[in-house]
Amino acid sequence: MVPIHLRAVRKSFPSRPEAVQVLDGITLSIQPGELFFLLGPSGGGKTTLLRCLAGLEFPTSGAIFFGERDVTDLPPHLRETAMVFQSYALWPHLTVAENIAFGLVERKVPAAERAQRVEEVLRSVRLEGLGGRAIDQLSGGQQQRVALARALVVRPRCLLLDEPLSNLDAQLRVEMRQEIRRIVKEYGLTAVYVTHDQEEALAMADRMAILENGAVAQIGTPEEVYQRPASASVARFIGETNLLTAELLETCERDAVVATAAGRFSGKIHDALLAAPAGTAVALSIRPEAWTLAPPGSPNAVTGQVAERTYLGARVQLTLASPLGRLSITVLNPPHGLATGQSLTVTAAVQDVVVLPRT
Repeated sequence: MVPIHLRAVRKSFPSRPEAVQVLDGITLSIQPGELFFLLGPSGGGKTTLLRCLAGLEFPTSGAIFFGERDVTDLPPHLRETAMVFQSYALWPHLTVAENIAFGLVERKVPAAERAQRVEEVLRSVRLEGLGGRAIDQLSGGQQQRVALARALVVRPRCLLLDEPLSNLDAQLRVEMRQEIRRIVKEYGLTAVYVTHDQEEALAMADRMAILENGAVAQIGTPEEVYQRPASASVARFIGETNLLTAELLETCERDAVVATAAGRFSGKIHDALLAAPAGTAVALSIRPEAWTLAPPGSPNAVTGQVAERTYLGARVQLTLASPLGRLSITVLNPPHGLATGQSLTVTAAVQDVVVLPRT
């Protein structure tokens, strides 16, 4: 278990025609034993950052520390890390046990100890009795567990995972989320996990960093990032949201009142707007599930006409044509008779209205 510190890490590839700066001054700290996620849109730099942590790429400038140890220029085998790749990278000609033991053979661990450690890790990933199987005799989920076991058997201080569940079907992904989190916590590992799947990150992460254009857009717990996005782009990326145009009228500490096409709304203001004057153009982020049915005239309310309706049993998804534009609304335990064409008023609580800089 080791903390990880990145200090102003930059990475560019001068050999490419566009001379892309893939990482642009990344500074962040990951706590010991933390399951930390890197996510963001394609091209944001998350995989390059993971490869820099692994020693598969080296920063153009900046520094990477594992605890007090500067590992910036160390090769992979000296970093005491292990990596699980998207493709699993298993040897088809080796058995399950031989695949898992491969790193121990490279480290010249004695045969008796190798066998013991392989059996221990097979139990940890719930593959007892399958050590003699060929890789092609395993399901996708079992192969993923073998890749994880191969990483764990070398007893790394840090585990790096590059979209390890992307090749699994939806049900297996859900099951393996719980398994990976369980294993990371049982082994007391510091783990860094790259994904493009927002739901996966929300379900598994202790904290996460959103990367955009090689820079950190926001760091926080899943709840912090989802409920208090730092920007309109983060709000759009993490889950679904309604982004509405508004004008700032007044602020008082973290509370703000804004003018919208549907009247005044009250919400919680982002740090960047604490000193903003009245008249500043802003954006409101309101999640679909934050809207609730309400009588006309309620605070933070808008009235519109149901343009689209999708019934999903415990909830119904609506598109409401309103003065604020077309709103996406999720109604839990929907009342009977909610139909397209009808007039509907919805409201959002003050804490669910996030006032952001307009970009």
